[in-house]
Amino acid sequence: MSRYVTPRGDRQTARVDRETGGQISSPARSTARRGAVVGAVAVVLVGVGASADAASQTPTSEPVVSGAVVNSGHDVIVGITRDVAFPVTVTGSDDSGLSFADVDLKGPHGGFYTTDAFCETATSCTTGFTVNAHPAPGSDDPVDLSNANAGTWSVDALVDTADGDSVFAPGAGTFALKRAARLTVDAAPEPVAKGARITVTGKLVRANWDTYRYAGYAGRTVKLQFRPKNSSTYTTVATVNTSSTGTLRTTVKAVKDGYWRWNFTGSTTTGPAKAAGDYVDVRP
Repeated sequence: MSRYVTPRGDRQTARVDRETGGQISSPARSTARRGAVVGAVAVVLVGVGASADAASQTPTSEPVVSGAVVNSGHDVIVGITRDVAFPVTVTGSDDSGLSFADVDLKGPHGGFYTTDAFCETATSCTTGFTVNAHPAPGSDDPVDLSNANAGTWSVDALVDTADGDSVFAPGAGTFALKRAARLTVDAAPEPVAKGARITVTGKLVRANWDTYRYAGYAGRTVKLQFRPKNSSTYTTVATVNTSSTGTLRTTVKAVKDGYWRWNFTGSTTTGPAKAAGDYVDVRP
């Protein structure tokens, strides 16, 4: 399970065997180790009379981390009521194969998570993270996230190989950790005479990770969309900015039966949201 802890510069981590619970790597990983690519020196024992050139001809290669993919390439969107779990897959290569990965997630304003896992293949290592923005039931423990942590996060990976080498890859990947959003819609009057005007209202709110509630999202551009009856396609009719409290309001002409909705495409800190369509019966 992932842990939300102080940044690695203030701590050390010992690796533990997941089957037995016993420590399998007694030297703690230090900050200095993360500051550079660390590799075990390969030593070749040469028999008497053998030349040093013969040893140097043994082919070797350095381990490589090619990248990291978070949540299968999707944003991680967190509300205020439940934990959100997602995978991080680190890929790379080495002659002996990858064996173990230690992964750190770093975000704005000191956001930090870490976890580790054995690699499932010689070229791929998947770890699991769990984040939340709500207090545990009946607990006074601090939550993991605050509003300031929303935005772009980076992935650092320290990967061990089967023959004892290691490679550290800072910034192996990036992802967006966002606050969840919600939208409502109401189109009235209904039914309405063809050619008359209807008023469409709504409200855009987003998760406040500091107060554990949803609050209005001000000054955001939201699309008003319409889908005719017996159609599956929404078309944008207008764009409206939310008020200081997140409310939306505009008027449009009623032309045909169909569904009205608001559509917010998201921002750098907040996920997208679509309201369920509100049906309006337009009569001749």
